[in-house]
Amino acid sequence: MALDDRKSPEQTNQALSPPTPIVQENGTPTKRVLITSLLAGVIGGGAGLVSKHRIAHPNIPTVYAANFAIVAGCYCGARESVRITRRSEHDDLMNSAIGGLFSGALLARLQGGPKGAIRYSLVFAAVGTAFDYATLKGKPILESYRNMESFKLPEWSPIKVLDEEALAKKKAHEEKIFPERVLGKLNKE
Repeated sequence: MALDDRKSPEQTNQALSPPTPIVQENGTPTKRVLITSLLAGVIGGGAGLVSKHRIAHPNIPTVYAANFAIVAGCYCGARESVRITRRSEHDDLMNSAIGGLFSGALLARLQGGPKGAIRYSLVFAAVGTAFDYATLKGKPILESYRNMESFKLPEWSPIKVLDEEALAKKKAHEEKIFPERVLGKLNKE
């Protein structure tokens, strides 16, 4: 009997631990890349609409939208691939730096050759990591605005929020002057 055929009691009674999940609960990597690419396309289209070159080149918004979507899709795809490979969290900035290096090198190699690949990869890594850092720091601020129960206008604002009594008084006043307005228009004609 070979050594491999024998099973010790410790091996048979122990439960195997599940493998580390590649995809966490925050959504699939494909969904995050797709949504980010679509948002970048919309932002690029908006940038093209306000561009001064729009008059000379009427299709510049679509060109901007396509370029922004391609760049964002490549960057986010590389970042998610690195995250899956490293099995790290979404908020790990090392994923952004490595994904920026890969996507910058790929896009620059296609566009500008080997010399441009080094520059573009460093720029993509720096800009992508800075953008991800800013979104990580800005997310709690946006969440605090979303969770506010009511928005209070400053006292100097011309917009006034009416309570129930003031709203009823305003409605009664409008009902009173409505016939006068209608009759006034009829008398003028």
